[in-house]
Amino acid sequence: MQNEEIKEYIISQEPEAKFNETGEWLNIIINPLSWRLLAEKLKNADLQLDYLFCLTCIDWKTHLTMVYHLTSTKYRHSIVIKTDMNRTAPQIETVSDIWRTAEFHEREVFELFGVQFLHHPDLRKLILTDDFEGYPLRKDFEDPINMIKL
Repeated sequence: MQNEEIKEYIISQEPEAKFNETGEWLNIIINPLSWRLLAEKLKNADLQLDYLFCLTCIDWKTHLTMVYHLTSTKYRHSIVIKTDMNRTAPQIETVSDIWRTAEFHEREVFELFGVQFLHHPDLRKLILTDDFEGYPLRKDFEDPINMIKL
C-alpha cells in the first residue's frame, strides 16, 4: 500500500491526524485520546498493521511524545504513530492487548519516563528496584551519586 492510500484511510478514521513524510516512514501525529480506537482499526482493518516493532518515548522538556512503529507482515508497509502528552501527568491507553509486544515496551516506558498506560494488565518496573525514585530517561532527572544531569 502506498503512503497516499494509508493517509486516506487514516483521515477517514481520524480526521484531525497530521502527517510528516520527511523520513523513511510515514509519520502520523494524533491526539492521545484517539489512540486506542485508531490502534484497533489499524491492526484489524485493510492496513493489517499486525506487528508493533518499536514503542518508545521522547522527552522534549516541554512535553513527552509517545512513538509507535507498526508494520504489516502481509503487505510490508510501515508507519509511525506519534502523540504528545503533558509531562506532569502523562497517560495513554495501553495497546498491549492489541499487540503483545507492547506489554514489555510499555512497562519500560512507564519505568523510565513515568508514562501511565491505562488498563495495562501488569504495569510494574522491569529493571530498576521498587524503591528507585524518579524517571532516569527524563531530561530533568538528576542522579546525585553518579552526577548525571541532562
